[in-house]
Amino acid sequence: MLITELKSRETIASLTEGKKVFIINCVGCKEVHFPEKEAAGLQKELSDGGNVTGVITTDYICNPENMELRLRSHMDEIQAADAVLVLSCGVGVQTVANYLEEKPVYAACDTYPLPGFQGVTPLEYKCDQCGECYLNLTGGICPLTACSKSLVNGQCGGAKNGRCEVDSEMECGWERIYRRLEQIGRLDVLKCPTQIRNFATDDEVSE
Repeated sequence: MLITELKSRETIASLTEGKKVFIINCVGCKEVHFPEKEAAGLQKELSDGGNVTGVITTDYICNPENMELRLRSHMDEIQAADAVLVLSCGVGVQTVANYLEEKPVYAACDTYPLPGFQGVTPLEYKCDQCGECYLNLTGGICPLTACSKSLVNGQCGGAKNGRCEVDSEMECGWERIYRRLEQIGRLDVLKCPTQIRNFATDDEVSE
């Protein structure tokens, strides 16, 4: 199983301040705890401030066909937004980011593991459930799962012709991240100090 919880209000404010946002709430599958009350409170705060262009509340946003159909019916609201704020596990955020390639997509939640059945996703996207989601710094592409070495500080020196040195069939995750950030005009985030991963978060939740 896994659990999602909202990032701090300060973090979310830094992502949304001065921006129009479109919100996607994933109420989750049975294997995922979703902070519904907290999400509703956040949505009300943003809506009261006049910063929300539209909202989708659904489940299984990790299903690409279903998500694409839902997004298509809201494209005017999405285009009117400066960014899309996704409240889900990391797999859902990556699904949305892959579809909305030219729109900044932000994760509003962190994901933690819990003992038990994890469920089945139809996608190749994976969430490492590290408790400190990096997707907002990497354009919606997880560096822990897209990179064979799970590097969070950029590309290693072994990639060649855009392919991973560990698995030649695998595209270099950090080259994908760079192209994505360039596409949405956010290469500036690569100048920020690297967020050091706190491996203790997994143990804290498990206990």
